[in-house]
Amino acid sequence: MTELAPEQITVILATDCGSTTTKAILIEKQAGHYRQTFRGEAPTTVEAPLADVTMGVRNAVRELEDLSGRRLLDPEGRLIRPAQAGQGCDIYVSTSSAGGGLQMMVAGVIREMTASSAQRAALGAGAIVMDVIATNDRRRPHEQIQRIRELRPDMILLSGGTDGGTVEHVVQLAEWIAPARPQPRFGSQYKLPIIYAGNRDAAPLVSQTLGNQFALAVVPNLRPTLEEENLGPAREKIHDLFLEHVMAHAPGYDKLLQWVDAPIMPTPAAVGNILQQIAQQEGINVLGVDIGGATTDVFSVFDGQFHRTVSANLGMSYSISNVCAEAGLEAILRWIPLEMDIRELRNRIKNKMIRPTTIPQTLDDLVFEQAVAREALRLAYQQHRQFAVSLRGVQQQRTVGDLFAQKASGQTIIDPMRLDLLVGSGGVLSHAPRMEQTAAMLIDAFQPEGVTRLAKDSIFMMPHLGVLAQVHAQAALEVFERDCLIYLGTCVAPRGQGKPGSLCFRYELDGPGGAQTGQVLAGQWRWLPLGLGQTARLRIEPARGWDAGAGSGRSVQTLVHGGTVGLVLDGRGRPLMLPANPNQARTLMQQWVAEARLYATE
Repeated sequence: MTELAPEQITVILATDCGSTTTKAILIEKQAGHYRQTFRGEAPTTVEAPLADVTMGVRNAVRELEDLSGRRLLDPEGRLIRPAQAGQGCDIYVSTSSAGGGLQMMVAGVIREMTASSAQRAALGAGAIVMDVIATNDRRRPHEQIQRIRELRPDMILLSGGTDGGTVEHVVQLAEWIAPARPQPRFGSQYKLPIIYAGNRDAAPLVSQTLGNQFALAVVPNLRPTLEEENLGPAREKIHDLFLEHVMAHAPGYDKLLQWVDAPIMPTPAAVGNILQQIAQQEGINVLGVDIGGATTDVFSVFDGQFHRTVSANLGMSYSISNVCAEAGLEAILRWIPLEMDIRELRNRIKNKMIRPTTIPQTLDDLVFEQAVAREALRLAYQQHRQFAVSLRGVQQQRTVGDLFAQKASGQTIIDPMRLDLLVGSGGVLSHAPRMEQTAAMLIDAFQPEGVTRLAKDSIFMMPHLGVLAQVHAQAALEVFERDCLIYLGTCVAPRGQGKPGSLCFRYELDGPGGAQTGQVLAGQWRWLPLGLGQTARLRIEPARGWDAGAGSGRSVQTLVHGGTVGLVLDGRGRPLMLPANPNQARTLMQQWVAEARLYATE
């Protein structure tokens, strides 16, 4: 562990041990600022036959050595610390999702109340929630016990009841867990951790019921009253147990734990951490997405409230059939500007299922995958909005009646009109051949309203920076701003609908290239150049029935930031509607593709 003051730290090593690849980055202080300088990667070695995660870490670090010319490991394979001339690093941090990441089961008395709070606590701590058990989830007790027995979670979060209330129901949950005897994934010789965050009066009975066969930890109640939610203590305990039990028993992590200068974090928790840091520092609302082969994670920070959801059945390779089944083939086909029918689309999906790890080889392949990506992102965002509901009132309180009203009406804290920054990551977004394609996928899927900056994670560096922020926030935020994000530009999109060809809004743009005026018609979008680091003053005057943030028909003046694609003036309407007729949808998509030059070859 380093004892250097933050200002003395000049070289930082960070790794992310993923399920298939371990990614290492080097951060160095240059001219008074921290910059990410080199990146290396190697296959993760947590599985048999190697079964030692540190071997993959060493291999990734050795690639860093080759690229940078800086020695980081001594002949015995140990990290050289502190940094000296041409060798070593000052601090080393790491995240992990190897072996499937942190996997949890949660249980609560009422699915819409304590079980929902437990799920939020687990997701916010970076876990994949394998199942939610509740007394009212329509499964019979023997079915729930069988389900608990089948799962092999890393830990269980048990909640239920308000402090001072009835103890019967939460004890009943413990009585289902005890005979099921769920076994942990790693370390068959240790006891499965269970966190109890329910009615404090029931804690002795829960402890007695679960006996000595589990490692029980008691924390303050997630729902001390019906109107309050207290997730912090449970999340902190999840992080502690992740290190003490899960990581300590995963192959090779006992050695890795001795190397790091900050607790190892689950990869999704680290991503959430850096987004919370940037939202707090800038005072903005942020939405982030990571779309993978099997899952899609969505993160949001609105008014300081952090939420994360995992769409475990929405992805671009192994889960592509789930995306198509949930969205429907017609919904995917509407995003394709090429001549393609349902039969050809179905064949492409089957080919992708047979060879899930292939990358697009032709323009048709690329258009197909980006169409599926729009629906995967849209569905994941839809799930996130339904989950990210806020407690009402000054103290963020919510009553039972409010809860069910919110669920029925779909109320959410995610307001696209107040979204300031939208960040995308994952192969289909990060590796799109043209930046315009990444921006278009984000805009079409998330449909931001008002004025929203768009960015993508350059090399999926957010996990490294999220764990680094625990020990050196300045370095993490500087690298996040300068090297992690590639700013695509700004999207300006009024809310409303209009007859195609009618006026949506007029605009006046005063930027580096001088002043210009123009108009955007309903059903079209215009892409204007505004380079990285450039800003411009924008005034828009929406037509009647269109709202750009100040109310229907009211003008808005704002400062807009440029990027690799510039400024997108979107008059296609919110919500974005495509014709049900496939031929009409194709014609409209062809128009939008041409306006944005999405697949231009030069």
